[in-house]
Amino acid sequence: MDDEIAKIRQEFNAAKQSFLKIPEALKEMPKMNPEGIYVNKNLRLDNIQVYGFDYDYTLAHYSSNLQSLIYDLAKEHMVNEFRYPEVCISFKYDPNFPIRGLYYDKQKGCLLKLDFFGSIEPDGCYFGRRKLSRKEIAEIYGTRHIGRDQARGLVGLMDFFCFTEACLIADIVQYFVDAKLEFDASYIYEDVNRAIQHVHRRGLVHRGILSDPNRYLVKNGQVLQFVKMLREKGKKLFLLTNSPYYFVDGGMRFMLEDSTGYTDSWRELFDVVIAQANKPDFYTSDHPFRCYDTEKDTLAFTKVDAFIPNKIYYHGCLKSFLQITKWNGPEVIYFGDHLFSDLRGPSKAGWRTAAIIHELESEIRIQNDETYRFEQAKFHIIQELLGKLHATVANSQRTEACQLLLAELNEERQKARRMMKKMFNKSFGATFLTDTGQESAFAYHIHRYADVYTSKAENFLLYPPEAWLHVPFDIKIMPHHVKVGQAFS
Repeated sequence: MDDEIAKIRQEFNAAKQSFLKIPEALKEMPKMNPEGIYVNKNLRLDNIQVYGFDYDYTLAHYSSNLQSLIYDLAKEHMVNEFRYPEVCISFKYDPNFPIRGLYYDKQKGCLLKLDFFGSIEPDGCYFGRRKLSRKEIAEIYGTRHIGRDQARGLVGLMDFFCFTEACLIADIVQYFVDAKLEFDASYIYEDVNRAIQHVHRRGLVHRGILSDPNRYLVKNGQVLQFVKMLREKGKKLFLLTNSPYYFVDGGMRFMLEDSTGYTDSWRELFDVVIAQANKPDFYTSDHPFRCYDTEKDTLAFTKVDAFIPNKIYYHGCLKSFLQITKWNGPEVIYFGDHLFSDLRGPSKAGWRTAAIIHELESEIRIQNDETYRFEQAKFHIIQELLGKLHATVANSQRTEACQLLLAELNEERQKARRMMKKMFNKSFGATFLTDTGQESAFAYHIHRYADVYTSKAENFLLYPPEAWLHVPFDIKIMPHHVKVGQAFS
């Protein structure tokens, strides 16, 4: 056994020497395209005849100021209507705290980042704004793996409200903790969620955006270019959004006003426009379509049995949509940013799905960075040596030499983990990855509901409209992840 430990010690010493050679070797490794389309299920674009789009965060791009607007409106509603303490008005949105894809435990009040298999990320569990230690996680949950019973108390924060939601929940929990006030964690979630839904459904967010579009909306001529290219290729297009028409109309006019070649109404770009669709219920309900009068702001009473060009439709359901359009599932692709509201329903209905995840672009740029790749390579080499050591020596047989080697390896691994994490979000790390470079629970949902995913819909302009998009042959789970490390071990 001592010989085996000595051998692993030699490998560790050799690995430390090899670390000096990693930067040079990394230059030979391919880099991922931040604007690429990444494929979970093979997709032949020449088979796609119909392109459908969500509006918010899919066709419309927003600045980082939007989260602060939603946060401020929601906290004001909680103070004014739900009678939360006046001090909550002073809270500020912190863009450096939340990431997409977290879970909130309504029973225990913790914000969690989970990995692909449902285990709590050791450095990704917060109670309020305080990160819990591994010991505290063990005391609260007993295990890092969230079982089915505990999972029922978790809510996933996945849409574009999730950043505001996670931050406001954590800030209010922290206030109650600091003030030594008793509280029920589920009430805080319900109140924050209700406040955000209120400011959205009552149009406060919509009016705030349209009152200062330069502050909140990002103009993008490539969207128009993409949509026009699809029309020129003879594709059918539809817009399916939960937002009201006046908001979509104002936003589209603003975003396209400076675009070259934009002279017609944006409505003429689409064969069908459906607003206030009430997704995800749209996919399972029997709600009828109503024709919307844009001049009078009223809904017609006549039955909708055909979609007339340039008309706007409200509500409706997938069943009626398919009966009217006769568009078959596999020839339709739908683009959306919300995995559950936008993509789960279409995926089950047989449509092809494209997830739009804006964070993808910045995360790939970080993963391409040689500093990150260097730490990732080091981490995988150390992880492999740790695996060998644990397989060689039982806990009860650890000599002093073994304990020393174990401590050194663990310290090196922790240093690499910390370095990788801080290149992303300082609190929770990367959206798609855990600190160890494994896929996150958010990545699991992308893998499950998105046939393809990319950072912006207009990235499809970089590919021929007849392209065959294939799953890479050497991919384990997420196709935009390059595994760095094995080549240097």
